[in-house]
Amino acid sequence: MKAFLSKFGELVFGVLSGFDRLFFRGTLRNLAYEQGLQHYLWANGILYKDFAKHSEAVTQQVQDASLDLARQQGRPVVYFNSHNVDLEVEARKIAARDSIRDGLIAVFRRVEPCMSFQINKDREEGKLKITYRQRHCLHLYHYQIHPVFGFMHARIQTWFPFAVYICLNGREWLARQMDQAGLHYQQRDNCFTWLEDVRRSQALLDQQLQAPWSSLLDQLARSLNPIHDTLFARYPTHYYWSVAQSEWASDVMFRSRAELEKLFPRWIKHAVTTFGAVDILRFLGRKIPLHGKVPPQFAGEVQTSLLEREEGARIKHWLNHNSIKLYDKGSVLRPECTINDPKDFRVYRPKEGNPDGPQAWLPMRYGLADLPRRAEVCQAANERYLDALAAVHDTTPLRDLVDPLCQPVLEPTPLTPTSDLPQPPTSPALTEQATAKPVRTRRRRALNPLAPTDAALLEAISQHEFLINGLRNRDLRDLLYSTETTDPKEQRRRSNAVGRKLRLLRAHGLLQKVANTHRYLVTANGRKAITALLAARNANADLLTTQVA
Repeated sequence: MKAFLSKFGELVFGVLSGFDRLFFRGTLRNLAYEQGLQHYLWANGILYKDFAKHSEAVTQQVQDASLDLARQQGRPVVYFNSHNVDLEVEARKIAARDSIRDGLIAVFRRVEPCMSFQINKDREEGKLKITYRQRHCLHLYHYQIHPVFGFMHARIQTWFPFAVYICLNGREWLARQMDQAGLHYQQRDNCFTWLEDVRRSQALLDQQLQAPWSSLLDQLARSLNPIHDTLFARYPTHYYWSVAQSEWASDVMFRSRAELEKLFPRWIKHAVTTFGAVDILRFLGRKIPLHGKVPPQFAGEVQTSLLEREEGARIKHWLNHNSIKLYDKGSVLRPECTINDPKDFRVYRPKEGNPDGPQAWLPMRYGLADLPRRAEVCQAANERYLDALAAVHDTTPLRDLVDPLCQPVLEPTPLTPTSDLPQPPTSPALTEQATAKPVRTRRRRALNPLAPTDAALLEAISQHEFLINGLRNRDLRDLLYSTETTDPKEQRRRSNAVGRKLRLLRAHGLLQKVANTHRYLVTANGRKAITALLAARNANADLLTTQVA
């Protein structure tokens, strides 16, 4: 994020990064499969033929116990038979109507898909058999304003195996934390447009990662099903918590809405016209080969969507089931990374079941243990995305950037002495003139940024991996030549050809050599010119025509 803030830091008074939406799933692991239910029935002395009657009785007990608090407090219990109803909107309406500032708001009842059990007769074996499959059952949604988490909801599946789902928001939680710390803030929906102390607020948000998640979530599960321990007295079981979905947002708080409104359309256009599959892979942590193309072993799917909303535009990029998006909320610019499938990422850990074994980079898990790593991955993705936008804002006309590149340049080149023999004495004036370093100029050709050869060269040196550490002759060879060679003569020919291209780029001021190394860095002006040229080259004619009109 350094590149982004170095350019727009004067317009920004703070950045707040942390979890936005967190969706947890609680599973009774020793019950949520056929043999698990079989062990439960054995422990309670229940025959297969009696399971249907038993499960109906238990379901009724769970419903009564879960709704008991709402009935005691006189809170509404509402049944919805449509999935088109936004339950959160309905809950907020009730909270506003009844002036609810703390505690239970309402309980909503709705039939939804679930995984549950059924006892069927196996015709081949002539025996009753347990099957675990998708069915539909009643779910209870408890919407509340929690003393720790703020506005949130938790729901329970009222059929075996009683899965629990808890959805909370990190910003709602932070508001509670800042209230307790006496910090003032201005909040709009689920983001903050102003903070009294950004540093302290960020420290509070960071504390959420260290929260005792299991105990906090267990408390919420017990409020959904107060008779859990009684139901499973003979077959003890507890919830295993996993993160079904997480959203990590980096809120860039601008000093004024007007400044953000000027810049945001440019960022959206840049993302639409410039970011390709390789960029999206890189944003979401995938390694890109030196040739700068999609790895041949990649078999996933990359998509981009631009949505025009009532409050503005939103661009979203998907890599398989995970995504990163950018949108604005008032005076806040928000890049947000969403993880639905953590297996696309890696975490340094020992193998499952061997906590004391050697560590290695293994697939990220859904469990709470990998929640800190999930935060690191999302924060890095947001920062890469913002830094990719850093080169967008520039009011310099494109012709001013391109015209010098399209003209030949004269490169100063020191003369090489032709002889080391002593020279005859000369006059003092000629001696003083001779001590000056002899220099000649060499003409370097003009660049043609729209030609395939020069465009490939500019695209190669603009690879993100070269922006920090620079590039070498051999790095550029790997990108510009599609085939490898072991012929020393051909290798030398390619090295010399790339060397000439590097001298050409240096003459035009696009590259500068790192002292005492064989590396080259793209200059600041070079980065601006190359970014603008590649964006213009990839833009479609209709878009450019519209802009001209």
